[in-house]
Amino acid sequence: MTTPILLTGFADETAPEKLAIQQYTAFAALGLKYYSIRFIDVGDGIKNVMALTDAEINKLVKMQGDFGLKVSSIGSPIGKVKLLDVDDGTSNKFIPFDEYLKCDVQTACDRAEAFGSKLIRGFSFYHPKGTKPEDHIDQVCDQLGQIAEACDKRGLTFGLEVEANLVGQTGQLLEAIAAKVNHPAMLTIFDGANIVTQGFTPDETYGQYLAMKPSLGWVHIKDYHDPSATARIEHVDEASLSNFVPADRGDSGHEAILRDMKSFLPVMHERMTSRGADGVFMDLEPHVKGGGQFGGFSGPDGFGVAMRGLCRVLDYVGVPYSLRGFDDIKG
Repeated sequence: MTTPILLTGFADETAPEKLAIQQYTAFAALGLKYYSIRFIDVGDGIKNVMALTDAEINKLVKMQGDFGLKVSSIGSPIGKVKLLDVDDGTSNKFIPFDEYLKCDVQTACDRAEAFGSKLIRGFSFYHPKGTKPEDHIDQVCDQLGQIAEACDKRGLTFGLEVEANLVGQTGQLLEAIAAKVNHPAMLTIFDGANIVTQGFTPDETYGQYLAMKPSLGWVHIKDYHDPSATARIEHVDEASLSNFVPADRGDSGHEAILRDMKSFLPVMHERMTSRGADGVFMDLEPHVKGGGQFGGFSGPDGFGVAMRGLCRVLDYVGVPYSLRGFDDIKG
């Protein structure tokens, strides 16, 4: 019997006001035991997890325990900054890397330790718009290698998510980066919708999943279907994306991907548990009511629809998963 995958998700997607009580109530009601923390309001306005105060963190740790929740990963924005200080017409920020490594990366590590998570989600830097991502791999690998080392020194793992407009915008590019960095503290995160939004077909998306298998750590689950899409998109306008759908309705081909992953899960389980994680996470980030560069929204209803869509696919391909049962709520 395959060890069950662990369902989790970005809890802020459930909460209209991002309030902690909204997020935790929705996840507990859905039967989830884990959540990824990104944006949250502890009573002093909406903040990214990176901006939380010690008092807010302590309050959240107590609250999540009361709701029977654990943090699966820190949904940090690490790596969503410019690689070079070039005016390319985008609003992306540039921060000198030495400063970034000393401040932002260490803050992400602090958050992981405070919330009891071993995993930090991150990205592969924005290359100047109009340039080829392949031309920037050496610099990206140097910087990501230093980030991985910083995480490893604190017993943490950095997960590199495939996403449009970044150097690691395809599965093949992300795998090339992972192979060149070659650090045990850096794994990759597959996200089918982030590939489909770039105009790739289901077959191409499946090929990108296969390319990432040697370094695959965990998976983000959202999907996308744009009936007007006809060609490859070189630069995605993330603010205009509005066709996100559950995993059983989009063009990522989750059935084929999860069917293949079923036989690969023991390898992934060993990979993740050796890094201190509880197992293999499938992280719901549905965006079914809208998504953008730094987050998205589904509402409690949309998140529930998306979770049931994923569970239908998992049931169909025979991948076991873990949700709360009666024994979890007794006492």
